[in-house]
Amino acid sequence: MNWGAVRAIFNHEMARFFRTITQSLASPVISTVLYFVVFGAAIGGRIQAVEGVAYGAFIVPGLMMLTVLQQSVSNASFGIYFPKFSGTVYELLVAPAGWAEVTLGFVGAAAFKAVIIALIILLTSFFFVGMHIVHPLWMLSFLILTAVGFSLLGFIIGLWAKNFEQLQVVPMMVITPLVFLGGAFYSASMLPPFWEQVAKLNPVLYLISGFRWSFFDIADVPVGVSLIAVALMIVVLLAVIRWIFLTGWRLRE
Repeated sequence: MNWGAVRAIFNHEMARFFRTITQSLASPVISTVLYFVVFGAAIGGRIQAVEGVAYGAFIVPGLMMLTVLQQSVSNASFGIYFPKFSGTVYELLVAPAGWAEVTLGFVGAAAFKAVIIALIILLTSFFFVGMHIVHPLWMLSFLILTAVGFSLLGFIIGLWAKNFEQLQVVPMMVITPLVFLGGAFYSASMLPPFWEQVAKLNPVLYLISGFRWSFFDIADVPVGVSLIAVALMIVVLLAVIRWIFLTGWRLRE
């Protein structure tokens, strides 16, 4: 493992993040405040509690997951797409660094940025609701695993995309709807039996459920299933990335 190459890629991506630190942090924080106003105040006035948890607190894990998924995918996809767009990706391909180093550098930076923003959103939520995290270490573990998993997905999207429009297709048309339908702002148990089973076909439900369990000790699906789901996702996506680098698909076009 060429750790010098990993560090160089990671530092380059983080430098890009800190150059736009105000925009990178202000946008998700403002969005969080708006979600609390709309969902916490308006809807929370009608739904006092969900499974014994105040509705304003109940939506916090969902808001964090929404941000983590969006930020992980967008940061990782743009991070690798821009070298393809500018032609500097060939410097990565001929450098003394394999697919593992390149992936670790870009994905590590994207996941780290997403985790930072998610934790800032968590701190912001304390201004609106009182909350006690039951399993803080599990909360951090789920957060990191999810950020890594969707950063890997974003990395693949960046390799696949041929233009900037394609970079936005999956985050806007797939990821965001799956989060909203995955129990970010409600519990699957609130749905009629048929639709509850349909909701369990949504893979994002398992991520949000496990993450919410770390906060309140309640879950729509068993926590072990949530861990297996995110671990399986990471393994499959790593295998896909390895295949892409070995075959040169979309890298040498």
